Formats: sequence, structure tokens, C-alpha cells
Amino acid sequence: MYDIIQKKRDGLELTDEEIRFLVEGYTRGDVPDYQMSAFLMAVYFKGMTPRETTTLTLAMMESGDRVDLSEFGDLTVDKHSTGGVGDKTTLIVAPLAAALGGVVAKMSGRGLGHTGGTVDKLESIPGFRTTLERDEFLRQVREIGLAVVGQSGSLAPADKKIYALRDVTATVDSVPLIASSVMSKKLASGAKNIVLDVKVGSGAFMKAVSQARELARAMVDIGRLSGRRVAAVLTNMDVPLGYAVGNALEVREAVEVLAGHGPEDLTAVCLELAARMLALAKGRPYAESLARAEAALREGLALRKFEEWIRRQGGDPSFIGEPERLGAAPVTAEFTAPVDGYVSSMDAELIGKAAAVLGAGREKAGDPIDYTAGILLRRKTGQPCEKGGTLAALFTSKKEKLDEARAYLEKAIRISPEKPEPQPLVYGVVE
Repeated sequence: MYDIIQKKRDGLELTDEEIRFLVEGYTRGDVPDYQMSAFLMAVYFKGMTPRETTTLTLAMMESGDRVDLSEFGDLTVDKHSTGGVGDKTTLIVAPLAAALGGVVAKMSGRGLGHTGGTVDKLESIPGFRTTLERDEFLRQVREIGLAVVGQSGSLAPADKKIYALRDVTATVDSVPLIASSVMSKKLASGAKNIVLDVKVGSGAFMKAVSQARELARAMVDIGRLSGRRVAAVLTNMDVPLGYAVGNALEVREAVEVLAGHGPEDLTAVCLELAARMLALAKGRPYAESLARAEAALREGLALRKFEEWIRRQGGDPSFIGEPERLGAAPVTAEFTAPVDGYVSSMDAELIGKAAAVLGAGREKAGDPIDYTAGILLRRKTGQPCEKGGTLAALFTSKKEKLDEARAYLEKAIRISPEKPEPQPLVYGVVE
């Protein structure tokens, strides 16, 4: 282990055997934390080659269970987001891709900090089960082309152990370490095709487009070297996606998109992701895939697949026509504009923190959340506002937290007399 640390410290390339020795030894407990910490810091400063990063990814993937989706051939497709605010895209793109012949057998996570988790959103639906036995999971995928469950603790355990150490040694934001962490779980999940939604901006881990593109390239390279087809879409997270931030609120908004009358930005990003998923899984040109995805929304195919999915996993789909069945927060309040003008910028991370304070998120794993809590934005960047007009509606069961949430929103939302230049929703695609 000493030799491996020294070699990476000096900027030299490690062999596959050395990387596997490192991961296997640390997972077993033979390599102590202090030596792994030194190695992680060496990687932070010296980086890794695409081959090294791929070997690290595969070693972490092989440390635990893997899902065998080979019976579905090349049609399996997964979508992963690097984390954002108001990001309910899985609820929309999963049934959209499945309605058009893709096979979506997906494992998702819970939210932590200012970012929301797909599993939490799904669990806000009465009766919905995010845990299925393996045979039931595969049978559902076989029959309707779609299942989404919570991520197994036995999936890439080496990554879980290494990430916990990165978190306390200031080595989280290293591109090879981020890329291998994300891709080890995606490869273990078994999909042949993977679309990555790499968020960029104030509410994302990557604040600059250049950083996001570097991460996207690293993950796409891992996929290519591992025999998977991967595309990464760089999307804007300076502003929350859609208007809803909070679990049940986001489920309602996802239904609006599937019904054909959702927010333009959320709809556009979901169509982009679904088109990329279909282009990989079905081998069709992107333009044709986009046209098919637009038609599936317009004709109600995706909404019908969504309803079938909810019912199959034990949920009550009656909320689709009666959203009040998802429940309502006992306390509501408004956040108003202090002056006339235009919303000139938003800090998505601070808006996410405001929603978390209201009960929609958790500070640490295992904390309970309030499915009805959250924020509905009434104005977003570029839109006009009047003094005293509502910028956001707040929902909570913790009345004592309203002032703290408002304090976050005061810092997050900027108003100016001039209308700002519009921002792109998609910064680019790495394939």
C-alpha cells in the first residue's frame, strides 16, 4: 500500500492489479483509513487516466451485488442525475422512455441536504412500494418495461465506504473519484445504455460548465471502456427545474408535464433526456427520437404508462386526476417581492435549503421528511414582479421554521430593474 501511495503521489500510472488490490483490501478492512486517505489526496492532486478511473470503477462495482438485465438485450436504459433542486425528471422520463419501447429497470436514491431524491418523491404517493424482491422487480420490468426501486445497500459497497472517507478528508470534488463513484453504481445496476444528466450552476455540485464537461467526459469514457453506451447532457441548475420544490409538490408537477401542460423548462429538459435515452436504446437518430418523445407526451402514452407503473408498485393512481389526495401541508405562507422589477438571478442551492428547513429534506441519512412540505415558486429568473407580489408559496408543518426559510429565500432571489439575458437550459452533450 505504501508503494501505491508513493507511485500516485509522484504522478505515475497505477496498474490494474494495484488498483484492485487497493479497493479489495480497503473493502475487507485490510487497508486502514489513514492509508486510503493518503491515496485519495494523491488522486485529488495528481488525477487518474481514463484507464485507471475505469479500473477503479469496475473494482468498486465488483465489490457487491450486480443486477443481471441481459435477458432484455440492448433495450435497457438508465438515467442518472448528479443532483439538483426541483429535479423530478425520473418521474417523467422513465415512463416516457418505457412507453416508446425502452426498458427502464432503475435504482434510485433518497435526498440529502438541498437535493431531492426520487425515492422520497415516489414514497409521497400513498401505497407506493420502493422495495421489491428481485424476482418481482424483474417480472414487472418484463411485463410493463418499467420499475424503479430504492438503491440496495449491497450495491457497490466499496464506493459507499470510500465516499464516507472522501466526505471527511476534503477529497469529494475530484473528477476521477466522482466519476468512478457514480458509474460504479450505474454499471452494477445492469443497464446497457446510460444517460447522465450533469447539472451545472448554483444548485449543482459542478458550478462551472468547464467542470461539468470534464466530469461528463470522464463518465462517458468509463462507459465506453466498460462496453456501455453513454451520453451526458449538461443542464442548467442555476434555477430550480420547474416551479415545485418538495416531494408531493414535485409529483403533482410531474403529472402536469405528463398531461401536456407542465412548465416549459421542465418539459424541455425531460424531452431532451428521453430522446437521448431512446436514441441509445433503440438506435434511432436523435431528431426522430425527440419527435417520438414529443408525440408520446402529446398523445397521452407517457401518462398512461405512468399510471400503470404507479398501480403495479402498489400506489393509488387516483391522485393523477385528484392531486389533493397527495395531502396538504397544515401551514402555508407567502414570500413577497420587496420592490418592483425583474427576478434577475436565483441561487438554486439556497432555495433547496429553504425547502429542506420547511421539512422537505434531511440533514443526515435517516432523518424523517414531511412529504407535503416545500416551496412553489411563483416567479423565476427573467420574469417580472411587483412590490408585495408573491415570489414563492411556502408549505410546512413547522410554523416556527418559516422565518428561517424566508431568510434563505431573501439571499437566494435577486431583483433588478432590468430584465436579465435568458440562460440556456442545455449547455451541451458529451457522447
